[in-house]
Parts: sequence; structure tokens; C-alpha cells
Amino acid sequence: MQKVISGLFREDQYPGVPIYIITTDAGTLILDCPLYSEDASEFLNAVKELGEPRYIALHDGQRDRVLGVREIDLPIIAHDKTREYMLTWSDTFKGASNPMGGESDSIRRITGVKSAVPEISFSSEFTLHLGSTEIHFLHKPGPTPGAMWVSIPEKNTIMIGDTVHISEPPFLGFADIDAWLDTLQELRDTFLKDFRVYSSRDGRIERDDVTNMARFLRKIPLRVERLSSSKEMALDAESITAELMEDFKIPAAQSERMKLRLKAGLISLTERLYSIEEQDGTD
Repeated sequence: MQKVISGLFREDQYPGVPIYIITTDAGTLILDCPLYSEDASEFLNAVKELGEPRYIALHDGQRDRVLGVREIDLPIIAHDKTREYMLTWSDTFKGASNPMGGESDSIRRITGVKSAVPEISFSSEFTLHLGSTEIHFLHKPGPTPGAMWVSIPEKNTIMIGDTVHISEPPFLGFADIDAWLDTLQELRDTFLKDFRVYSSRDGRIERDDVTNMARFLRKIPLRVERLSSSKEMALDAESITAELMEDFKIPAAQSERMKLRLKAGLISLTERLYSIEEQDGTD
């Protein structure tokens, strides 16, 4: 576990996504969770050395960051749309049934998924008073409809989840590209001026990282449009994926999983967007 600044720690040694821990004089808040149950239990014991765990919050409903929550008996905070999405899940999960290029693809079968559904949710903004510390939760859609940021104003620090990716491509299947670009613009214009900004997967980010992320996302609508008219979607998605992968420097050991993530997301986004358009056209 690494100290980021006073009152903020980061753990990146478990499969899934890195986790942030906010410490206060009244206990700790955990952001996201290790994927596997045995890791979640070990991690929680380590957190107790920093202070009594009080809450766990989820940046969004991406399954690598949420499935392990079912093993942790703490109140769960997330956005309304994340809660709505997770309520649609089956209580049993099999990773191979819907591979998305994440660590969770390797899960054979787990049960009790419904216990990961957040009890506390909000629509726009929510403030948690944990002792003398205010923690703000802000709805910032783009990567998913329910994506949120978590801010500690007294420390001029904000965690932005999957809004910016540096070292690996995002999963695009739930994305709203226009909303995502608007969120990046707000991040560039407002928060980068006054806040230390931390990405879930890549740690601290700078202005160039935000610019590069926006440049990548602007490529997506044209590729998705092209894919929508393809007669061989899987084959053409493979070609588009190879082209887009050039924007990231990915270690060879992770290359195939990252290709799957990008390809699966492109296909899912295409099918979702163009099925909506077809329905709208019949009204």
C-alpha cells in the first residue's frame, strides 16, 4: 500500500483495478475493491491498520472493481445509474459467458453478486461527512452512465475513476462519447487548475494525459459508424482495434487482453447505438 498524500493511500497489488483509501479522524473510506474474495478479506485487514473502515464507494459498475464488494460488510456508495445497472445482474456470475477484456473474465463461477449492489446512491452530487473531513461524490458520465468522481476539497484532490486512461484502452461498451468529451473538457478547464487529479488505473494525471484521452475518443464515432455498416463486423472490428491500439504502449503480456477489451467494447457500442437509431426512426 502506497501513501499518495497525507490521508490518501493507493493499493495496486491485487487483480482488478487499483484501490484508493481515504483516511480521516473518524475512519476510512475505500474506493473500489479487489476482485477476488480472498484478496478482499486480506485487503480489508490491511486497511484496518490505517483506521476503521466505514464505507466503500464504487467509481462505476465495471465488474473488475465491484464483484469483490460482496465479501465486505460495509455500506456501499455509488451513483443511481450504477445501482440500477447492478440490480439487473444475476446473482451468479460467470466471466467466460461475456468476456470484456478484464480480470473478471477468468472467473469460472461465483454467487452472491446481489450483495454487491450499493445501498446508498445519489443523482447529481452527494457529500459525506466523515469526522472533520468532507468527501464529495460527483456524477461525471462518459465511461459509463453512472461514472462518478470522488473529491476531498480540503486536500485539493480528486479521484476520477476511468475518465482518463494512459497505459491501457478503456472498455467502450457502456460509453457516451459526447458526455465523456464534455467531462474531459470540464476536467481540463476547472479541476486541473486547482486539484491534484488521480486516475483509477494510472495514478496522477496531467493536462497532456487529458488531451490525449480526448484525441483518442474523437476517433471512436467514425470507427463505430464504419463498423455499423460492416458485413463482417468481427473481422472489421479486429482491424479497427489494431489501429486504435497504437495510441497505447501496452506490455506484450497484456496485449491480447487489451485487444479483446477494445474490440468487445467497439462491437457492443456499435450494436447499442445503432439499435437505438433504428428504433427512433420508426417513431
